[in-house]
Amino acid sequence: MRVLCILLLLTASLAQATTRVEGLRMWPSPERARLVFDISAPLEHRVFTLADPHRVVVDLAGATLAKPLEQPAADDRSLQRIRSAVRKKGDLRIVLDLKAKMRPKTFLLQPGNGHGHRLVLDLYPGDGAVAGTSAVKRVEPAQVLRDVVIAIDAGHGGVDPGAIGPRGTREKDVVFEIARELERAIAAERGMRPVLTRTGDYFLSLRKRIERARQHQADFFISIHADAFRDRRVRGASVYALSQRGATSEAARWLAKRENASDLIGGVSLEDKDNLLASVLLDLSQTATIEASLGAGEYMLKGLGRLGKLHKTRVQQAGFVVLKSPDIPSLLVETGFISNPSEEERLMQSRHRLAIARALVDGLRRYFGEHPPPGTILAARKHVITRGETLSEVAQHYKVSVDLLRATNDLKSDRIRVGQELRIPVASEG
Repeated sequence: MRVLCILLLLTASLAQATTRVEGLRMWPSPERARLVFDISAPLEHRVFTLADPHRVVVDLAGATLAKPLEQPAADDRSLQRIRSAVRKKGDLRIVLDLKAKMRPKTFLLQPGNGHGHRLVLDLYPGDGAVAGTSAVKRVEPAQVLRDVVIAIDAGHGGVDPGAIGPRGTREKDVVFEIARELERAIAAERGMRPVLTRTGDYFLSLRKRIERARQHQADFFISIHADAFRDRRVRGASVYALSQRGATSEAARWLAKRENASDLIGGVSLEDKDNLLASVLLDLSQTATIEASLGAGEYMLKGLGRLGKLHKTRVQQAGFVVLKSPDIPSLLVETGFISNPSEEERLMQSRHRLAIARALVDGLRRYFGEHPPPGTILAARKHVITRGETLSEVAQHYKVSVDLLRATNDLKSDRIRVGQELRIPVASEG
């Protein structure tokens, strides 16, 4: 009995100190900076602010670091650096050195969308808590709405320069600048988050580009290029989706390793299916993906058409390897012919590259406005508050929790006003 008691006490002691912070991901945007700590289990945490200099302090009860935390980029608008240390009580303290005063907000997320437990810290511009004050927060895990993730792929790179224009302009440089403009434009959109497949001038295989998009669980993939042709008079932008022939060859490739393909069709395993059934399931998934790609491509072509002559007025289809992810709608955008002297000159101009990015993000906005993925901010319904309504009544009407409704709309309290517009999370019905 004594041995059992000792084991129970030892187990309890270890349980209090084994929550691990397994990683940190950061997404800066004009509205807020979001930091997501990947944690091994839900934990109690405390958040407070300090001034002179401005800092946000996060104390994580009984937590340890699995690896050093990632540092913010040099051009991050909010964060200077991130420090950490273990306190005497065994808690992990994380200190965010800020570039300006920020207001922190935290919440926990349960496992989902390919991630485990997460602690989300949002930093909003403006006044924070009173310096030196703190409050212990035990937040119930809640599944809040997520952003639509757009993977942006700048073609070529490194030893592969791509096409070269008459004046020596390299395709890899032009498309990377367009990709960065598109990244900034998407980051400014409510409910969208950009990720780059390559973040510098280095070579990345076509399959690796697809893998990186899938690692980020992208909802859409855009590969940016600048075309070339032996006839320098040829000009105009065009948009490509995957062809059926390309889809068929890719299906054969995935069926050959079906044990790894369960996530391609909504989590249904292909490993225990016969060849015919597995082929039908994968074909259905690919057909839906291609249809989504074609629909979004039409919107993007319209936007690009406002900038100048189009090379093709309809979305084209081809077997480009980079478009072959069966579960991610994908497009390849030829932004113009770098082999055409006048188009090469336009592609070298920052204002034209910005115009291309805006046309593409406008196409994304229109497409996802009509076809928002379930569980995303863009899929949320809207409710306008009328006289006499309370937050709890709205939550009860839509069959969602008050906590989730509050978190989805960044509300600090249950106070609402007449005419206020609330986002209602669709995925939490029932």
